[in-house]
Amino acid sequence: MYSNYDPSKESRIHNIYGNNASHSPSPSKGKKILMVIGLIILTALVSVASCAAYLAAMGFLPSSANGEYKVNQISSQTTSVSASAGELLSTPEIIQKVLPSVVGITTATYSGEGSGSGIVFSEDGYIVTNQHVINGAQAIKVTFSDGQEYDASLIGQDERTDLAVVKINANNLSAAEIGNSDELVQGETVLVIGNPLGETLSGSTTQGIVSALGREIEVEGRIMHYVQTDAAVNPGNSGGPLVNQAGLVVGVTSAKISSTYTEGLGFAIPINDAVPVIEELINNGYVSGRPVIGISGENISPQVALLYALPQGVYVRYIEPDSGAYNAGIQQGDVITALNGTKVTTISELNNQRDNYKAGDAVTLTVYRHGDLFEIDVILGEAVNSN
Repeated sequence: MYSNYDPSKESRIHNIYGNNASHSPSPSKGKKILMVIGLIILTALVSVASCAAYLAAMGFLPSSANGEYKVNQISSQTTSVSASAGELLSTPEIIQKVLPSVVGITTATYSGEGSGSGIVFSEDGYIVTNQHVINGAQAIKVTFSDGQEYDASLIGQDERTDLAVVKINANNLSAAEIGNSDELVQGETVLVIGNPLGETLSGSTTQGIVSALGREIEVEGRIMHYVQTDAAVNPGNSGGPLVNQAGLVVGVTSAKISSTYTEGLGFAIPINDAVPVIEELINNGYVSGRPVIGISGENISPQVALLYALPQGVYVRYIEPDSGAYNAGIQQGDVITALNGTKVTTISELNNQRDNYKAGDAVTLTVYRHGDLFEIDVILGEAVNSN
């Protein structure tokens, strides 16, 4: 299917992250990860410009009290495998219901063009997509299934969850209805709707089941939680909706494992994980309350630790001025080995421990400096970017 496809690569995890200006997948940009089943090496992210994709958009309702957007989620408990036939929709009925809410996204960047999928989140023009799709975009175009096109402006983006919100100047749109991913049942039928390989195949639908719940995969140094499905997920579907039998969006199609030995391994972000982020992006333009230590650094490998007689941990390269780390006296060259007593040997582990807290919390870092190991209390700051 792709000119640079390498069948010798046993397994790839394709997450629609990365450079959306390329028209073919770039294996060099993949990051190898280890899945729990077998020692399957998963290389990163489907990130293909023409194959980049959008998330599932949903139906926000404004609150009369403060004007903030809140998601109107509809219980899908009655649509599980035990639901009565009268509460379910046929596959054609689901497609007819959801397709007007699925859009194509085209972006223009300095290095080229990209395209993917998206979903209408509100009647007045908010559309949700993946952050990697719009990352670096100089212009964004939204195309509906009936051919109508609109220019879009960026409202907010969050790299950590790969979610973004754009806005078009339109009203009375068909917004997707949002379900409850906590009510998903392993084995129930789900559909994936989107634009695989770009607008030429726009509005394509595939069908499968919920293969598993609560899958954890490391992507870009972060642990992502996924719903696994065997519904076909192709480059360009990423970010499109995972839909249940009631026609409710229950997930954001995000990744797949590509391998000469595997099939039917697609993944979606549970919609309950996405909703709070989307609300924050619409209301604030970023996700408030995110903790940040205020340093950047690199991992000390076991080999480097042995060579330079250092402990494994995070070597501090830079301290953000006026950050918690700066105010606490963290110095360039320090090695952070633990957070609140939990050992950390990589930046990923440090970030995962940090994310158990919120901005304003105090944490204790164990720091190695010039042969001494001691503890420093740091007040976590608030991140105002997408990292």
